[in-house]
Amino acid sequence: MKKHHRLVSLASALLLALAALPCTAMAAEAGDTEPAQGAPPPAALYPAEVRTSEENGMIRLEKVYYLSTRDDPAAIPTGDFDREGRHYTLLDVLKNDLSETDSKDYIEVVTLDSSTKDMAEIIKTLEPEREIATEDGYTGILKPDYTKITVEAAGYKNNSWTVSAKRTYPNLSDADASLIPKTITDSGRTLTLAGVDWQEAGEFYNAIASYTGTASGRSVTGYTVSVEYSGEVTKTSQDTVIYTAVFSAENASHGETHLDPEPTATPEGGEPQQTQPPEPAQDSGGSVAGKIVVTALAGIAALAIIGYGGWRGYKFIRDKKRGYV
Repeated sequence: MKKHHRLVSLASALLLALAALPCTAMAAEAGDTEPAQGAPPPAALYPAEVRTSEENGMIRLEKVYYLSTRDDPAAIPTGDFDREGRHYTLLDVLKNDLSETDSKDYIEVVTLDSSTKDMAEIIKTLEPEREIATEDGYTGILKPDYTKITVEAAGYKNNSWTVSAKRTYPNLSDADASLIPKTITDSGRTLTLAGVDWQEAGEFYNAIASYTGTASGRSVTGYTVSVEYSGEVTKTSQDTVIYTAVFSAENASHGETHLDPEPTATPEGGEPQQTQPPEPAQDSGGSVAGKIVVTALAGIAALAIIGYGGWRGYKFIRDKKRGYV
């Protein structure tokens, strides 16, 4: 009895698995078609015009898009689609660039402050290029012209300082300061006697006189650097690019072939009867892998049932021989 219950349980479990597998396979296939979670939707572009034409049994459908030079044409839909009972496939994407650009040479003078007039140091502080946008809509990249750099003093300040000089007066008869000049002229400045150092030389004296005075002047407070940046600038006067996506479909009146059903045998005294075309086989919706698994489990279930039937027949014969039946 225990073997009997085991076989019945096994057969029931296999039958339940067979019933559940097609639904599981169909659910798996349906899940494969869902878009990835969190993926951003593609930017939608809509045609400004849609034109259709027919030639030699082929239907042409053209979708026209008006974009700017900054728009990405990769966003134009190019996949197959169905419309009014026809299936359309992309033939080509045509581009017609209507944009117009004007260009001209442009110079901009840039001024900046500097603490030095050393040209090598000034060049290190300059920008290698500048982006420019003019009031009339031109844009471009300008570069400095190093041959046209000018440096000028930005300002001055007054300064004063003390200067000094010495004079020697030899062979004086006496160490008398009245013998020494009270002022001298040195480098255009008038200096005043500040002191005398006497040295005796036999019957004479040598005098070393010190003179001092005040000098004044102006010094530069800084420099102004002027640099010419030059280059070509451009302006787009018309910013339109036309893209035309061309699709084709076969005309149904030319491409479809209608077959008449074959007549059956004509009964006596009656009209020929026509057979109906066979119904198309319905797809179970399961994947190939699911069908293989279902077939394998069905085989296992059949073997289990056959084994159980064989065991029951063997038991019956054995009990009959023993006189139990």
